[in-house]
Amino acid sequence: MARVLKAAVATVAVAAAAAGAAAAESAVGLFSRLQTSAPKLRTFSTSQSSLQAASPVWNLGRLNHVAIAVPDLEKATAFYKNVLGARVSEAVPVPEHGVSVVFVNLGNTKMELLHPLGNDSPIAGFLQRNKAGGMHHICIEVDDINAAVMDLKEKKIRSLSEEAKIGAHGKPVIFLHPKDCGGVLVELEQA
Repeated sequence: MARVLKAAVATVAVAAAAAGAAAAESAVGLFSRLQTSAPKLRTFSTSQSSLQAASPVWNLGRLNHVAIAVPDLEKATAFYKNVLGARVSEAVPVPEHGVSVVFVNLGNTKMELLHPLGNDSPIAGFLQRNKAGGMHHICIEVDDINAAVMDLKEKKIRSLSEEAKIGAHGKPVIFLHPKDCGGVLVELEQA
């Protein structure tokens, strides 16, 4: 972008020189302002000293869902169904994870509305800190969850359990620690 700006300013400066020195100074001033307003690129950094790509024995797949913790499951379900016109599932209790879930089908992915089944639920703790609810985690499919778990352990990526458990879709899932995932709770699900 800087080369394009310099070439444009040079052209303007040559034309301005024909019109006089004052116009040339104006063109140089314009170039200075354009340079200072050019966007700066930021890079993502992480505490991991050397992040490596996924192992050839497993592959990351598509985004399965974004999970939203909600303080009132019926109200949230009605909003997505009646106000936005989305197709929503019935509430399904998932006692192994301490939640009730409703899936909002968006065509290319889903949203998962989470509500605690009791006070011991991790979602209950989340809602105590976030009274209005909010985004809880993202879920990404993998083609071999066991290989992914082993590979990520070797790469020092922590998980919230030792092994995968059966999730709301009836498939094995595992949650990766947010401190190792850029501050986001990431759920991996067997595709």
